[in-house]
Amino acid sequence: MPDQGGSRQNVTFPSNGRTAYGYLARPPQGVGPGLVVVQEWWGLTSHIAAMADRFAAEGFTVLAPDLFGGATTHDSAEAARLKRELPVEQAVEDLSGAVDHLLSLDGVAGDAVGVVGFCMGGGFALLLAARAGDKVAAVVPFYGLPPDPDFDYRGLTAHVLGHFGEHDRSIPMAAVDEAAIRIGEATDVRPEIHFYPAGHAFMNEENLLGTYDPLQARTAWQRTLTFLRGHLG
Repeated sequence: MPDQGGSRQNVTFPSNGRTAYGYLARPPQGVGPGLVVVQEWWGLTSHIAAMADRFAAEGFTVLAPDLFGGATTHDSAEAARLKRELPVEQAVEDLSGAVDHLLSLDGVAGDAVGVVGFCMGGGFALLLAARAGDKVAAVVPFYGLPPDPDFDYRGLTAHVLGHFGEHDRSIPMAAVDEAAIRIGEATDVRPEIHFYPAGHAFMNEENLLGTYDPLQARTAWQRTLTFLRGHLG
């Protein structure tokens, strides 16, 4: 069953004529590039809030939207149901609202943000980047692709860094290669893709799937920081 009290919400923001919720983390210096962190299918959990805090500690102003309206879970079947019942268009609207909200904050430097997404959120990160255009300068999907393999990436102008597991049974390496080709054909973007000797969700230290790999996670983390700093300042 979902944990209705588990979401780490601490902020609201307008999105498509309604109120959306999320977790906001600010850098120690108070000002930094904006970054949207997109949740896994578990919801806006303590893990996602911790990731937002980690990025904030590195100098980013971070907003992690709550796409499940407060529900979180550690049960795979329940997570699959929550993901299945989430309208893709609504999720992208909420994420677009998060981008606009970040860009409106005094503590955000620059006129574009970065987006990092994990699992389900990796796919949504790419959808958002294609929707938001030049409001997103850098996008980093971790082991996630859009649900439609034939998604039209026209509109995406952001630099792309992808992290995927060689042993990820849910996202074959061939599917990642095909997505990279489609991005290259539809845009001027040439994605930077890394494959790791790991399974799905190798970045999640809560290890709900038994696939957390601290060595690969550290490598992906450092690559991500270098990438974001290079394209967001």
